Amino acid sequence: MVKSRAEALAFPRGDLELAFCSMCGFIQNRLFAPERLDYSVGYQETQGFSPTFTGWAKRLIQQLIERYGVQEQTVLEIGCGKGEFLAELCQAGKNRGIGIDPGLALEHPSHSGQIQWIGGVYEDHTERTREAQTVLCRHTLEHIAPVGAFIGRIRAAIPPQALLFLEVPDTCRILEEKAFWDIYYEHCSYFTQGSLGRLLRAQGFKVLENRRDYGDQYVLAFARADQANQAFPEENDLEGLNRLVRAFKAAAPAAIQDWRNRLEAWHQAGKRVVLWAASSKSVAFLTSLAVSEEVAYAVDINPYKRGHYLPGSGHPVVGPDDLEQAPPDVVLVMNSIYTEEIRRDLARRGLQPELVPLR
Repeated sequence: MVKSRAEALAFPRGDLELAFCSMCGFIQNRLFAPERLDYSVGYQETQGFSPTFTGWAKRLIQQLIERYGVQEQTVLEIGCGKGEFLAELCQAGKNRGIGIDPGLALEHPSHSGQIQWIGGVYEDHTERTREAQTVLCRHTLEHIAPVGAFIGRIRAAIPPQALLFLEVPDTCRILEEKAFWDIYYEHCSYFTQGSLGRLLRAQGFKVLENRRDYGDQYVLAFARADQANQAFPEENDLEGLNRLVRAFKAAAPAAIQDWRNRLEAWHQAGKRVVLWAASSKSVAFLTSLAVSEEVAYAVDINPYKRGHYLPGSGHPVVGPDDLEQAPPDVVLVMNSIYTEEIRRDLARRGLQPELVPLR
């Protein structure tokens, strides 16, 4: 998050050229340069202010405890963000935690001594894996370019019979919905159920479960260090994925132009259009469209984002309480799973704009 419009407009940019392997289904930005990124304390990735998201996270925690026995263990989370999920899992399952993330502040709360927080990257603290009975890696693998080496590093250090849980965005949904706003520089690696399952088995893991969840937005994989097993039927996705890639490549330019036309029509009609979420999706949406005054601002329920600006486009970020001063006519819902939550939030403030989910 940046604090001025000038800083936002001058923010560094990078190009994307997605390469698709028709043999394994893996997709990656071949132009990705990790040194261009700065995952530091100021990075605001948390979704913990959303009741929809926190409710789903609690259900996932219960599954880890009840189905996989993650209780009274040492749990290591690689890329723990601000640590909400790890803290909740430790409290619910009476676990001890180790959280590693370059965005962790040194003064991060200790949660009554249950958790040790480490500000840094996993590669510098791989030895801590040996202490864990469960290893979590949620929404981190898509930020890693050498994914084979990364999973191999975990495999070499993870204790026998320890559980590995991975959670990544589902690329099939992005391709199916022509969701160009879900492709952005920070995400250099893109997975499907098939490619994630093949990666795990190639690195010496037995996949216990591999499914889509959260409105089919995420792929969840549970595995143990063991002899690789046969692929699940839903992992045999190469033929369909080949078709989706070709269709997306052909349709994405038209989808971008269609959204430009819609925004221009609303603007010409004098309607105030806003985005709900000051997120990477919003940044990708606005920079792909190269629009400015057609969108007034972005709204976000995370209070730490309020008063900042979206990198690239320079759009200001406001909180829901600011909407009465400049009521929107059209709200673009960047993630449709939050549509009803947003509708309720607006209704509490006496606002009834047109809600347009991007999905």
